[in-house]
Amino acid sequence: MSHAIQSSIFRAARSLRHAAKIQRWYSSQATPRITTHYTVVPRETDERWTDVDMERYADEADVVIVGGGPAGLAASIRLMQLAQEKEKEIRVMLVEKAADIGGHTLSGACLETHALDELIPDWKERGAPLNTPVTKDKFAFLTEKGRIPIPILPGMPMYNHGNYVVRLGHFVRWLGEQAEELGVEIYSGTPASELLYNEDGSVAGIATSDVGIAKDGSPKDSFARGMELRAKCTIFAEGCHGHLAKQLYSKFNLRENCQPQTYAIGLKEVWEISPDKHDPGCCIEHTVGWPLDKNTYGGSFLYHLNEETPRVAIGLVVALDYSNPYLSPFREFQRFKHHPSIEPILRGGTRISYGARALNEGGYQCIPKLTFPGGCLVGCSPGFMNVPKIKGTHNAMKSAMLAAESIFDAIIDENNAEAVGK
Repeated sequence: MSHAIQSSIFRAARSLRHAAKIQRWYSSQATPRITTHYTVVPRETDERWTDVDMERYADEADVVIVGGGPAGLAASIRLMQLAQEKEKEIRVMLVEKAADIGGHTLSGACLETHALDELIPDWKERGAPLNTPVTKDKFAFLTEKGRIPIPILPGMPMYNHGNYVVRLGHFVRWLGEQAEELGVEIYSGTPASELLYNEDGSVAGIATSDVGIAKDGSPKDSFARGMELRAKCTIFAEGCHGHLAKQLYSKFNLRENCQPQTYAIGLKEVWEISPDKHDPGCCIEHTVGWPLDKNTYGGSFLYHLNEETPRVAIGLVVALDYSNPYLSPFREFQRFKHHPSIEPILRGGTRISYGARALNEGGYQCIPKLTFPGGCLVGCSPGFMNVPKIKGTHNAMKSAMLAAESIFDAIIDENNAEAVGK
């Protein structure tokens, strides 16, 4: 046997012995028990929960709303407006998972005001944070180094004259103030975690999240059970792909007569830029093309914000049906910011916030059945985004206002009380 072959055998043997030692060491370690959500490891079979009091405190309202975005708040405002007009007393409760109303709303949007004009006609006098009217649109097809302008004419879906560039989080916070003035009970920092049902199978309300649970799934000394919030009608305004809405789709077969929903991810940043590069309201820019290839659906936006500090909101939307498994939407966004027509605006600036959110992009044919016994879906949860316009806040608000009007009529109709939410 040659010396080279012997050396190879010895090296292989050493490697195997080393691997065996590592395996024995790992086997000797005490592996901690890892648990996750109680739906994965039921508490009934978990001895750590044996002596924990699981009773919930229950409260009742006429309407419970899940989600403190534009849709949920618009529904609550419209309900209280109708109650004042008809001189009726109703109790409306709204729960929102963010610590503050607007805290989870990604800033930077172009808002069409039709629904707002109907809901709060004097919004300007009330100080709504709509400070940047759109006066010019730009649309272009990008190549790697170039830019081909595409005209935007009046009547086209992307014609934005008369709309407003807004920090959507600020707008939602203002809507929350209007709702509280009308008497809506708003509970921020309160996620809705569970659906409640009546004996007949109709939705009875929601339960809020338990608190005081350790990382391994065991109860802490500070454990507190969530509350049951029961209502005659529950409005679900969770936004795109809400976890309770998904359960409702299955429970009541709401997607039986519609097309499957399609989704995208929108990555967005807010930048402070040099004053000499800032032109608030003058221009809304949208692009298609680079850095996405012809097989990947998506596009970009850039909005100049009218604030004391010169800022822009910039982002890239990428449909989640992309065929390239190695594509990273975040990385494509970083490439986009280096395009010769974009990079000069950001040069010397500072990114002050960033985030991402999912978008329903299926359109009208993908909207499910919106009502079921005991409740309804509104806003971006069922998918009211108008994709050709690249906006959906106005549709989300209007859908919620229509739902509120129907629910209010059912609540005050004493002869039709059992039909609420059906």
